[in-house]
Amino acid sequence: MDGLKTVACGAIDSLKDELNDLSQEIWKNPELNFNEHHAHSVLTQFLEKQGFNVEKGYVLPTAFRATFGKGAGPRVAVLCEYDALPEIGHACGHNLIAEVGVAAGIGIKAAMEKCGERDIGTVAVIGTPAEEGGGGKVDLIKSDIWSSVDLAMMAHPLPLNNIKEPVCLSRSSVTVTYKGKAAHAAAFPWEGINALDAAVMAYQSISCLRQQMKPTWRIHGIFTKAGVKPNIIPEVAELLYYIRAPTDKELRELTKKAMVCFEGAAKMTGCTMEVEWDPKPYSNMISNHTLVSLYEKNAESVGVEFSKDYNSTNAPCGSTDMGNVSHVLPSIHPMFDIGTEAVNHSHGFTAASGSPKAQPYTLNQGKALAMTALDVMCQQHLVAKMKAEFQEDIRKEQ
Repeated sequence: MDGLKTVACGAIDSLKDELNDLSQEIWKNPELNFNEHHAHSVLTQFLEKQGFNVEKGYVLPTAFRATFGKGAGPRVAVLCEYDALPEIGHACGHNLIAEVGVAAGIGIKAAMEKCGERDIGTVAVIGTPAEEGGGGKVDLIKSDIWSSVDLAMMAHPLPLNNIKEPVCLSRSSVTVTYKGKAAHAAAFPWEGINALDAAVMAYQSISCLRQQMKPTWRIHGIFTKAGVKPNIIPEVAELLYYIRAPTDKELRELTKKAMVCFEGAAKMTGCTMEVEWDPKPYSNMISNHTLVSLYEKNAESVGVEFSKDYNSTNAPCGSTDMGNVSHVLPSIHPMFDIGTEAVNHSHGFTAASGSPKAQPYTLNQGKALAMTALDVMCQQHLVAKMKAEFQEDIRKEQ
């Protein structure tokens, strides 16, 4: 076992410059969700060069699957993300997530080759587009690709802390449109019905609701339409909100409270209301405890130090469609420090994600995931243990 882990880490180190180049190519060419054509191209070309069997445009045009193995034994999936954010590029470090996934795949493959004829399992590096609001993994779930996988892993960059079992919230988004009646705002205001008033009242009602919200609940929104000219009573106003909670069950509870705010604003102003919910909500992340324990030991073996502070390790880290995957099969989604104090979704984090300083942290995560996969491949009884834990976790979620 230790010998195979040494082989895996050595393979990753031997390609560290190429892996950095791959990450930089994605970072320098940010692409929005479902439009990651350049990233798809460079990632699949790199994996083909490394000897993987690559399926391009797998289910989705910018998704891929790169496999190695004969199909027997544990089937391990390492996931890549590579979409960017509007205007600020790779401010969530998805170029590094892609690098981690490819590095882990390379390490696992090298160890498998060292085993010769002994078949210890199959590895799949799966490219999952559109995490930033597009729900690419949800589309892949609907296509049933995860039925050919026993466990899934990925790692995500974060400022300051290494978190082995992050709190990633369930999330749904909703567009609320209020419709009133236009009129001249100075000459005949009494003839109008002000849709903007409804949107403002809804916004204020949500703000008041926060006083009675649980500390782990989140609601945040913006005005997307608010009228066209001051002298026209706004006929249409629109809000976009994200609603989040620690579990799908709590999300349903918070959603009901938000709907009362939205509906009340319509009644008070005489507007009509239309509500459009995101068809691909994100589920909370369920971290498999067996996998987390293995990952923790392997990460610490390459020098990763995990935060012991309760507030930092239990604070919500946003939401991800990896949560949906974790409701389908045993999964982990650790968060790793890249040596910056800049927060995700900021210009500072964009710079940090493209900095050479991030590389040692990123390579260590690739090694940790590779060694975790090898633990499962070489101790195949762990698959049954992980799946039993998974079933119990899902039962508790109901």
